[in-house]
Amino acid sequence: MIKVKKGFTLVEIMIVVAIIGLLAAIAIPNFVRARQTSQQNACINNLRQIDAAKEQYAIENNIANGVACIDKNIDPYIKGGTVSVICPADSSKGFTTSYSVNDIGTDPVCKIVPNTHTL
Repeated sequence: MIKVKKGFTLVEIMIVVAIIGLLAAIAIPNFVRARQTSQQNACINNLRQIDAAKEQYAIENNIANGVACIDKNIDPYIKGGTVSVICPADSSKGFTTSYSVNDIGTDPVCKIVPNTHTL
């Protein structure tokens, strides 16, 4: 009687590793793209929140368009204050490094992802 050794050959293991590598090559760019999209959506929502706070500040204080506005002006109009509004792509995690409030009537801008716009 001949004893048969059980196990995988080197070729079989190499094929499995190649398949796993191929699946990783397909999946990883999609994960990166999904992360960037979610960060951009969070940033857009933050910009909407900042813009709404600016509008509320301007209405309550009878301020016309074009007047300068700083983050301290809109701080009471944002839940948790401006310290709670941070661009998810910002590594320093600060409001002043993340966003530029701009004048009343002008949309706020993300300093980290400059092509992000409020919708």
